[in-house]
Amino acid sequence: MGNKQILNNYGSFDVTFVKGKGSILTDVNGKQYVDFLAGIAVNCLGHNYKPLVKAVAAQAKKQIHICNYFTSDIGNEYAAKLLKATGFEGVFFGNSGAEANECAVKLARKYGWLNGGERRRTIVTLKKSFHGRPLTTLTATGQDKFHPECFGPYVEGFRYLEPNDFEALKTAFDDTVAAVMFEPVQCEGGVLPLDKEWAKACAKAARDAGAIVICDEVQTGMGRCGSLLCSDIYGVEPEVVTLAKAIAGGVPMGACMWRGKGNVFAAGDHQSTFGGNPLACSAANVVLDELTKPGFMDSVNEKGNYIRETIKSWNLPCVVEVRGMGLVIGVQVKSNPVEYEKACLAKGLLFSTAGNDVLRFVPPLNISKKDIDRGLAILKEVLEA
Repeated sequence: MGNKQILNNYGSFDVTFVKGKGSILTDVNGKQYVDFLAGIAVNCLGHNYKPLVKAVAAQAKKQIHICNYFTSDIGNEYAAKLLKATGFEGVFFGNSGAEANECAVKLARKYGWLNGGERRRTIVTLKKSFHGRPLTTLTATGQDKFHPECFGPYVEGFRYLEPNDFEALKTAFDDTVAAVMFEPVQCEGGVLPLDKEWAKACAKAARDAGAIVICDEVQTGMGRCGSLLCSDIYGVEPEVVTLAKAIAGGVPMGACMWRGKGNVFAAGDHQSTFGGNPLACSAANVVLDELTKPGFMDSVNEKGNYIRETIKSWNLPCVVEVRGMGLVIGVQVKSNPVEYEKACLAKGLLFSTAGNDVLRFVPPLNISKKDIDRGLAILKEVLEA
């Protein structure tokens, strides 16, 4: 591992990268790897994307950071463009998906307090969900394995709903619920797309009970599922959406957007020292410009369909199912997915696992057909073996 002083909370592999270009990474020994991981859906335009590098370098010469007691020209420009592109009314910029989701939780709690007082505090999330590592968002995560006793006590005010269960919706919401919060595709849970009709029914049931709808699009947003926002594909029109990962193409940034009933924040309700600084916004500007170009989302869907259909065509006995949307792809396998991950890493292909039995592919959105085929060739060799 290069530097053993870095706490290995990630169970990191013994590989140290020194550079990247497009969808190819190079380690300290000069070995190349096809990147189907993209920093876990962060490097949406790949590595060393020239317009992004140019914008960040130019901004660094002018201004890297200012206190959020003021605004920056590039921050104002980006906020206006993002809100226009997504149809939201306001946005808070933070540093990460966990921070964006923390913001959404506080917003929901204030909404509940304004529309029901102390009684309306509960936030409903889904089983198999994932919303972040800090204690609040960890509690919001609907997976027991993320709630070990050593981190307790956990935050009160959350309860979990079985996804795609229409019967459960009949009793899920009452006047104690401030919001429902869900990922359109449960990426960490195993790349599990929600049933579209269920998602709309869930949103309606929540609103009928006086709650608002929050879509966690930290991983599914910014084009990952073949639309700028995955919630647009589902037609749920959430009052709040959270973004991060791909939003600035690799520069740390997160966002919590709101509209309609979700517009309850006032000065001082939530703050961040580094959130939305000029350097991050300069990178985010480039990403948004690229993602909103005509035909870009069509190419994301075409590449995703190509990868899924190619893997299905192999008809391999070790593969249970291939699923996903756009360029978030899950391959469910019959044995330990980590063993496939290690074997592909040794041959020069990067991806991660999700859930207990899924290989997760989230390559750069602009990955070339050549690099897709190069990665798929390695994957097929390992799966066949």
